[in-house]
Amino acid sequence: MPSLFRIGSYLVFFWSNENFEPVHVHIGKGKPSPNATKVWLTAAGGCIVANNFGRIPSNELNDMLAIIAAQHFLICEEWKNHFRVDEVKFFC
Repeated sequence: MPSLFRIGSYLVFFWSNENFEPVHVHIGKGKPSPNATKVWLTAAGGCIVANNFGRIPSNELNDMLAIIAAQHFLICEEWKNHFRVDEVKFFC
């Protein structure tokens, strides 16, 4: 599973078996975990929390969403490279 970047003690990553879904990232404390928070990217360049299974406090999560939105292009490029697709599908 590719790790994209860190935000403090949190890791932003993909699971390698999710190429059939719209582009999204997971956020886990320290390392990848099945209980990580999931964030969908939108076609407009933003992001939406799909779930907060990682129980990230809302003030921290809001800061992370701003960083993830700012890295929208990078995340999409990494998704295309990792899953070997020409285009990404968006949640909305």
